Amino acid sequence: MSYLTAMLLIDVSAGALNNSGEAIPNARTQNTSSVKTIRKRGVGDFPYFTAQAYRRWLRVTIEADPQGWQMSPVYREEKVAYTDSNPLLFWDDDLFGYMRAPGKAKKDKKDSDSTPAEPTTGLDGSAITRISPLRVSTFVSIAPVNIVDDFGVMSRQEGDPAPYEHQFYRATFQGLLSLDLASAGTFSYSRRAGFQNLDSIRLEQAKEHNLDHLPQRLAYRLPREERLQRVRRLVEAIPLVQGGAKQTLHYTDTTPVVTIAAVTKYGNHPFNLLFDEKGGQVTFKAEAFEATLKSLGDQLLSPVYIGWKPGYAPDQQEKLEALPDEIKQGLVGGTPLDVYRALSKELADNPGWLD
Repeated sequence: MSYLTAMLLIDVSAGALNNSGEAIPNARTQNTSSVKTIRKRGVGDFPYFTAQAYRRWLRVTIEADPQGWQMSPVYREEKVAYTDSNPLLFWDDDLFGYMRAPGKAKKDKKDSDSTPAEPTTGLDGSAITRISPLRVSTFVSIAPVNIVDDFGVMSRQEGDPAPYEHQFYRATFQGLLSLDLASAGTFSYSRRAGFQNLDSIRLEQAKEHNLDHLPQRLAYRLPREERLQRVRRLVEAIPLVQGGAKQTLHYTDTTPVVTIAAVTKYGNHPFNLLFDEKGGQVTFKAEAFEATLKSLGDQLLSPVYIGWKPGYAPDQQEKLEALPDEIKQGLVGGTPLDVYRALSKELADNPGWLD
């Protein structure tokens, strides 16, 4: 087993990346937009954005510059939406997972334009699901913040302006990623929920394309080079992610300011307790980082990659230089973009991690 695990810090100077859809309490206007928060009793409000939101931003970022990535089409039937759910063909179905079950017969519709196009590969009547090899946490502010209520108007029309209110914040978010490398490009036909990735139609396609058969795992697997290509494209997109709500008003940078990543034997995340905030400033727990690396031992399969955006918390970045030499020898530094490119090359040099 091998997992690529990563911790990301995303710094928001002023933004509202994920809105709740709920009205702002005690608002002055009827048109309002509130942000998602978690409240901790006696501490305060912690804004957050969801894993679903981040995964969408990651998909959109890759879609804008595919570099060979094959994006699955999305279909809709009334209130149900699903992808083509064919991981043999579509890379996001492979790495992001899916759930698709045959629904009830479609109702006749007068408007033929409202009928969705037929998927490129139908189902044999089985429900197929795939647990995502890419796991993403909720991104939560590392400290409670004051939520700002901002009053604005729509005034481009004649007559009285239309008022509205929205919330925003200043916060540093922490989130975790984990990519199950052995699951990438490996498709099970077990009938267990979440593990029946392939129905009989897709099984025949796997055989036609001469995929490796793993009978002991009830699975078929893509060639290693193709699996590696998919994983590398995903990894290289992480430091480039763009998205989020209210970009017109706040133009929020959603690329990481700090990231720590490594390939490990197990999927448990080792880098989730290394940052805090004191006096309004982010702090790096260098001693905890050193103790973490010493405790991991042979669980670490790769160097530990630390990406730090130039100019962000330079006094905290200096703590890396004060680490003992035996710790620094196992680190690879640079900007977040630099280290994910280096990590992608490390994966290419160690394809056995995908087996």
